[in-house]
Amino acid sequence: MQPPEAPEEVTRPVQRPSVPPDDGPPTTPIDRVPEPAEPAGPAGGGTENAGSLVRSSGMIAIASLVSRLTGFLRNLAIVAVLGFAVVNDSYTISNTLPNIVYELLLGGVLTSVMIPVLVRAQAEDPDGGERFTRRLLTVVGVALLLATLLAMAAAPLLTRLYLGSGDGGEANPALATAFAWLLLPQIFFYGIGALLGAILNSKQVFGPFAWAPVLNNVVVLGVLAVYALVPGEISADPVRMGDPKLLVLGLGTTLGIVVQAAVLIPFMRRIGFSYRPVWGWDPRLSLAGGMALWIVGYVLVGQAGYIVTTRVAAAADGGSVATYMNAWLLLQVPYGVLGVSLLTALMPRMSRAAAQGDTDQVVTDLSLGARLSTVGLVPIAAVMTAFGGALGTALFSVGAGSGDGAARLGETVAWSAFGLLPYAVTMLQMRVFYAMTDSRTPTLIQVGMVGVKIPLLLACPLLLPPGQVVLGLAAANSLSFVGGALIGQWLLRRRLGRVRSVEVLRCLVKVTLASGAAAAIAWGLTRLAEPAIADWPVVAQAWTLLLGGTLVALPLAVAGMRLLKVAELDAVFRRLARR
Repeated sequence: MQPPEAPEEVTRPVQRPSVPPDDGPPTTPIDRVPEPAEPAGPAGGGTENAGSLVRSSGMIAIASLVSRLTGFLRNLAIVAVLGFAVVNDSYTISNTLPNIVYELLLGGVLTSVMIPVLVRAQAEDPDGGERFTRRLLTVVGVALLLATLLAMAAAPLLTRLYLGSGDGGEANPALATAFAWLLLPQIFFYGIGALLGAILNSKQVFGPFAWAPVLNNVVVLGVLAVYALVPGEISADPVRMGDPKLLVLGLGTTLGIVVQAAVLIPFMRRIGFSYRPVWGWDPRLSLAGGMALWIVGYVLVGQAGYIVTTRVAAAADGGSVATYMNAWLLLQVPYGVLGVSLLTALMPRMSRAAAQGDTDQVVTDLSLGARLSTVGLVPIAAVMTAFGGALGTALFSVGAGSGDGAARLGETVAWSAFGLLPYAVTMLQMRVFYAMTDSRTPTLIQVGMVGVKIPLLLACPLLLPPGQVVLGLAAANSLSFVGGALIGQWLLRRRLGRVRSVEVLRCLVKVTLASGAAAAIAWGLTRLAEPAIADWPVVAQAWTLLLGGTLVALPLAVAGMRLLKVAELDAVFRRLARR
């Protein structure tokens, strides 16, 4: 692995920043991103500045919470009807392919480059950028259609790339290919939906794009209910494209993405947009090419790690791919509610500061975001580590998911929960580079992360029994985020000078001590209580241990942080008191 090349020092104010790639659409329940009510504080990053950020991110978290929760319910339903077996692995891989191909071709470009281009056209063109927007829709629509057709033609190659040959019986590339033919049309609708969302965002209308994924989740939940009512089982040997359950699940999942894109059309009309094709190329689209290439490189490097992960998991044990993906989803819930909302509120502040060449304020927001992420995520990570087994059994022991698979999923969460904060910090660092219109450095950081991860992934089947390989894969993924956070902090120090790492580490040590002690005490108390509930059903035991441990651990963690004088907690308490 070559170390990331150090970026050049900042010697001038940067240009208007672009929006970085994100894990999903803007997550705000209102039609405009909430701006901080107070001006940015001094370089000290005091609690008044933190209070402003807490207010902003608190509003944004509502839409993210609903989206994450409905998505989590959707995945619970998938486990309930498919279980942890080869069918779920095949569906999971095939349903991931549209996201992968879409992100590889246009996803990152749309979210990171197109919004600034649209805003510039709206400001410069006599027609407010309408003709440019129609030309953009035409070009992107044609490109998406061609990409979708090519991906469907290459479906057998794509599924074998991510699953392997399946000779050992732990994976079924033929079934995954059948699902892929039904699911890959999502590429077109993902892309059109993302572009419509970018157009709405450029007009300062954020609500529809934020809530559209919720509607998709609701549609898929309905599809799963229909799937459960259809008699029979999906045939895995031989695979039949006319299988009713296969068609219901595949076409129904694609329908959810169609609805997610189509729901934006009325809002496009509301802003006065009327689409008529405009053919040809605009020179302004070429200006974004350099930045777009680095973003495509970022996605390509990430997929190298993902391919190794899925191939190792699929070869190790049936259901490991679904276990890994669902464990990652569980970790994404607290990050999506706390981390994404915090980043969404921080991005305008960092962008304004970067555009003005105010390096001190960029560093202040970076430090503040890292410390608030620490306060919000470390206690949750501690609870997930202590009660991961109970968490998996409580949530996933439903329908076909009952049994050892749910417990193994919980163990996977416990082995990887330590990566929750490093992941959030890495995403925050990426935002700083994007705010400075630097898309090269995030790609170099990604190279470093994948360079750390792939050797660890390949070592897992050599060091662990097949049933535990997925635990090692999840831990390796989290370790890569630790490496990414360290690389990112080093590069930021090279770029910005002093980045106030000491105050972040001081906060991290205090919060970790408080959270670790609280989780240990809660775990010990639940062990004492286990004999009293030994005769209860397994799921009831898991829920009792999980809820009891959480209700003990989190208040104790807060009390410990207060005792250790974690100043960042004060902003949260003041916000709650005002409410």
